[in-house]
Amino acid sequence: MNIGVVGTGYVGLVTGTCLAEMGNHVVCVDIDEVKVKKMKNGEVPIYEPHLDNLFERNISQGRLSFSTNLQDAVDHASILFLALPTPPGADGSADLQYILKVAEDLGNILTEYTIVIDKSTVPVGTADKVRAAIEKNYAGEFDVVSNPEFLREGFAVDDFLKPDRVVIGTDSDRARSILDDLFKPFVRQGNPILFMDEKSAEMTKYAANSFLATKISFMNEIANLCEIIGADVDKVRIGIGSDTRIGNRFLFPGIGYGGSCFPKDVQAIVKTANDNDYSLKILESVIQVNEDQKTVLLPSILDYYEGDLSGKHFAMWGLAFKPDTDDIREAPALYIIEKLLERGATVTAYDPEAMGNVKKVVGDKISYAQNEYDALPDADALIICTEWSVFRTPEFSELDKKLKNKTIFDGRNLYSIESMEKRGYYYKSIGRRTVTA
Repeated sequence: MNIGVVGTGYVGLVTGTCLAEMGNHVVCVDIDEVKVKKMKNGEVPIYEPHLDNLFERNISQGRLSFSTNLQDAVDHASILFLALPTPPGADGSADLQYILKVAEDLGNILTEYTIVIDKSTVPVGTADKVRAAIEKNYAGEFDVVSNPEFLREGFAVDDFLKPDRVVIGTDSDRARSILDDLFKPFVRQGNPILFMDEKSAEMTKYAANSFLATKISFMNEIANLCEIIGADVDKVRIGIGSDTRIGNRFLFPGIGYGGSCFPKDVQAIVKTANDNDYSLKILESVIQVNEDQKTVLLPSILDYYEGDLSGKHFAMWGLAFKPDTDDIREAPALYIIEKLLERGATVTAYDPEAMGNVKKVVGDKISYAQNEYDALPDADALIICTEWSVFRTPEFSELDKKLKNKTIFDGRNLYSIESMEKRGYYYKSIGRRTVTA
């Protein structure tokens, strides 16, 4: 099939590349001329595991191309995916200006039947708004479909190629038949393609992310209580995760969730409820718990240094909001850095992929290391913010030599309490007893 993808962020570029991998011919459109030039030259503008190989293969085989001109996608494709940003506004609502602007532009240039697919995460009712925007200037045949993405950053390629489910919101039999053919190759293992109305599809995305965010915040609250009463959250997590009604995923405590999805999606569904005179009390609490959790390590750091961080120097491992991505949106590390700097501390950080993005935001307010061990010299303590695999089994002999003090504040519970006791560290983690050297 001939397909167009408008927007080449994490969702759009993965969508376009994976659709091309299945033999479709895809034109990806973006208004960023520099970005499009790089992609034409074979440069992947984001970090996502395994994306580079698929990207290069499909460009070389002529199935994946790029343009800054929306007309090129319309001329090429009968299916158009809108994978545009929907950033949160000041009130938490999703900003639809980019999607609706493209919809209006499409109304001026469509000439034949086209399926326009909302791939971005959008509030309930957006399909109706996109349809109305197109109809302002186009009276021909088209369908607007909701096809929410369920891609985990760091696993997005695998999630697209082998999805747990494909959700398609449409009342059009014509669109349903075409999209069933498009997505069947991705679900050969038997996972479902779920057809429903547009509003239910839009709601499914928000409900799924909000539920997962709730599990994370719930477990973080349990972890905080475990510390107070002397329980071990690792044992509690295993105990409740073995219940098949609960499951063992998203039960790892830490310093909160971040990224492009959970924060804005939970805010957006709460705003939608408020706009309809309904209060989602659980999700309002989820938002507040997560805000507090991002800096939950700070009181422990302040207590350890008796409230005075002036002149203290910290090594930081991990800047991305999660491992296997360079995405720093709502990353807890940035919140911790801000609080440390406000109190007169300095920071040297290392992240395998996210340092370039952090430099664009933080600049030279902190220092950056070439590897995890180069971040350690003269540091009063190590703070761990992201659970990259490379941090899980470090050479502790290097930590022993380079850290000024054997002190670790671990926001991701990477190490066992017993091992840190044997190594003689002061070790503060989340929801477990603190090891004192």
